[in-house]
Amino acid sequence: MSAEDVTALAFERAYRRRRLFDPGRGSERAWLFGIARNAALDELRKRKRTATLAAEPGDTDTAPFEDDEEAIVRRTTVRAALDELSPRERELVALKFHAGLTNEELAKVLGVSESNAGTMLHRAMEKLRKACHATP
Repeated sequence: MSAEDVTALAFERAYRRRRLFDPGRGSERAWLFGIARNAALDELRKRKRTATLAAEPGDTDTAPFEDDEEAIVRRTTVRAALDELSPRERELVALKFHAGLTNEELAKVLGVSESNAGTMLHRAMEKLRKACHATP
């Protein structure tokens, strides 16, 4: 199954469950992210493998090109630090900083309390900071 198939499955699930959406429990965006996340996890479970963040979502052709040595070192350092995070921690960072979710939306997507989502994100960011500042 391809990413397009999983996306189609997520939208199909959302359409079928649209009457179950409760605005009192969170935003439509968080609800849809939760459905999409679950569809992707279902597919991964079928394949019996774990998800890894192969590249940063910001690494696209539309990103500004930086060719100076300092920028290259910085980018390499961040990528190496992200590799040291667990898949769950990388997911948190991606949802927060690339998808732009609020802590409340993160909590809804992950099925945890907002304070727990904030704590998990804080811990992941601390690990990322330490990994970025560690000397090789």
